[in-house]
Amino acid sequence: MSEWIDMSPWAGREDPEPNSLRWHQVIEPLPTGSRAANAPAGIALLGFACDAGVARNHGRIGAAGGPRAIRKALANLAWHHGASAFDAGDVVCHPHGSDDGMESAQSRLAGRAAALLDAGHLPVVLGGGHEVAYGSWSGLARHLENAASGKTAPVIGIINLDAHFDLRNPLLTPGQRGSSGTPFAQIADECERRGWPFRYACLGVSRANNTAALFERAAEFGVLVREDHEITAASLDGIGDELDAFIADCDRIYLTIDLDVLPASEAPGVSAPAAHGVSLPLLERLAVRVRDSHKLALVDLAELNPGFDIDGRTAKAAARLIHQLTLAP
Repeated sequence: MSEWIDMSPWAGREDPEPNSLRWHQVIEPLPTGSRAANAPAGIALLGFACDAGVARNHGRIGAAGGPRAIRKALANLAWHHGASAFDAGDVVCHPHGSDDGMESAQSRLAGRAAALLDAGHLPVVLGGGHEVAYGSWSGLARHLENAASGKTAPVIGIINLDAHFDLRNPLLTPGQRGSSGTPFAQIADECERRGWPFRYACLGVSRANNTAALFERAAEFGVLVREDHEITAASLDGIGDELDAFIADCDRIYLTIDLDVLPASEAPGVSAPAAHGVSLPLLERLAVRVRDSHKLALVDLAELNPGFDIDGRTAKAAARLIHQLTLAP
């Protein structure tokens, strides 16, 4: 199942006291072959080393290095989990001549994510540009489609914590191709093709960084929208109630976090730093609310660009979110 699993990022402090484990001391390579059948279900980290979609979207590239940076930041965090943890390796984007390899990488990500879900794991996908979303969703869709066996179409709720809608129409982009700015439009098209409902919530949107056309498109799709300035400590309970209602109408939840939803001071290492953003304490409370719904099927984090990450702030924020999201509700 794995192309190659590099465990070298998993290193860190080891304390002599009992019950003092850290992530790097617990995580194991995902078992394959005959060993996989006896492996317990757990947390499965899967990297998506690709920023071809960012390049297509004219962003600053470097997010292909995100998975390794997140692993290194996560390695030294204290272990408070009951589940097993596995590193499932990376899906690497391989260019072939004039083809940048993005669609192939998304397809391989979908297959790998579906296999992890079929085995009972919680996949946590480490991006990579936000083109990761189309691959992640496709993997969950494949898993649910296999499990449905002709039953009612599954309702997948997409919750995107992001400064951007990423709803651009790929047919109107140069070359009519997808990018890091199109995944949710692509998912909407795929839902229509399958006859599935499209349920999308985007929280943390920056009006300054999304055109009027994108707000109109979001309204047409019935997207639950909350802008960055609307998410405050005072408003969080009310927004949480809206999120609960959204989740109640869905069978399974796919949570995707574009790290550029955080303020640039907290997340400088992203493809498009945010002037306003939503602070980590508020963002974490929303993410944990999704976790506690018991419907969370898959998580991904996108757009970490280590080359611009001052003091590893963005990687540390990503690691903190993964740590919180994978604790038992």
